[in-house]
Amino acid sequence: MNINIEVTDTFGHEPNYGWAKRATLEAPDALSRYSIVRRAKHAVGWTGKRTVTVDHGDMIELRPHGECLVCFITFN
Repeated sequence: MNINIEVTDTFGHEPNYGWAKRATLEAPDALSRYSIVRRAKHAVGWTGKRTVTVDHGDMIELRPHGECLVCFITFN
């Protein structure tokens, strides 16, 4: 499974895309959503940060507390 990660800034709680960092991870197919979030947070350097996590079904959204950032996780 490919895990696609995209981090960008926000303006008024909406993604701004003034800049964006993207990464792709390879992972086994039988991962839980929790494991996918942990791997993505590690890849973007957010290990140990509290985030608000919203699972949209085909996408997971992470927003760290106190920062104007958002991370979108999509997977195949």
